[in-house]
Amino acid sequence: MQDFHPLVSEWFTTRFHDATPAQLDAWPRIRAGRDVLVSAPTGSGKTLAAFLICLDGLLSAAADAPLADRIDALYVSPLKALSNDIGRNLEAPLRELEALAEARGVRPPGIRVGVRTGDTPAAERARMLRRPPHILDEIHALVDDKRGSHLALSLARLDDLAETTTGRRPQRVGLSATVRPIGLVARFLGGAAGEPDAARSGEVADTTASVDVVDAGYVRELDLSVEVPRDELGVVATNEMWAEIYDRIATLIDAHRTTLVFVNTRRLCERVAHHLAERLGEEAVLAYHGSLDRRL
Repeated sequence: MQDFHPLVSEWFTTRFHDATPAQLDAWPRIRAGRDVLVSAPTGSGKTLAAFLICLDGLLSAAADAPLADRIDALYVSPLKALSNDIGRNLEAPLRELEALAEARGVRPPGIRVGVRTGDTPAAERARMLRRPPHILDEIHALVDDKRGSHLALSLARLDDLAETTTGRRPQRVGLSATVRPIGLVARFLGGAAGEPDAARSGEVADTTASVDVVDAGYVRELDLSVEVPRDELGVVATNEMWAEIYDRIATLIDAHRTTLVFVNTRRLCERVAHHLAERLGEEAVLAYHGSLDRRL
């Protein structure tokens, strides 16, 4: 962490035992201004790797003068549900860094974060125009459909505007746990800049290539079990069989910190959530599907 702002270094070493391989590979490449695609499993710290560089740069800039009213970083996430990443990897670290700065007698940087989705009210969008956040998180679905085409065109326009006004294009950092083929996605990330670097985790990147690839791999240790009800399975599950299923799921939930239960219809989602709430308490269960109101 010696290359980071002292507050960032202190915060990170206090919160985490050590940096992950994905972070160690990504940080020097991002800091060098390279376009970087970080492909690593969920839980590998790849989102924090990108956000921490953004916060570090803003903290360093704020040490010299108040931050300008402009957007310095734009985060584009493929799903609204992934806005949870923002809370865990950006908003929470920022709050803790602000508190740490105050405790150390350092002027708080005053970094503003804004989130814009398709549900963002017009009044809030107007406020962002009047006083832009320094880090703007905008939510989209990407790459494989017309949204990806729209994003590619929007980024090309942004590149042109930035090069016209500042003389350089914005740096691009891609994060994913699922992309394949990784070379094709790296070319999409780089736009018209050229071919991706084929370097893998632990290898020295070719600095002449346009996009560095950090591939931390997908192999994770799994504890996998397949469970079925005791009674013989039939075309339609009986109420007794469903009760057994709910009881078993509740037992597994009690044995773990966090549990995700996937079902194939919205109706079943609500039904399973209702029966689990009866067993575990309303505060322990949350149903989520795409039709839920944005206020929830």
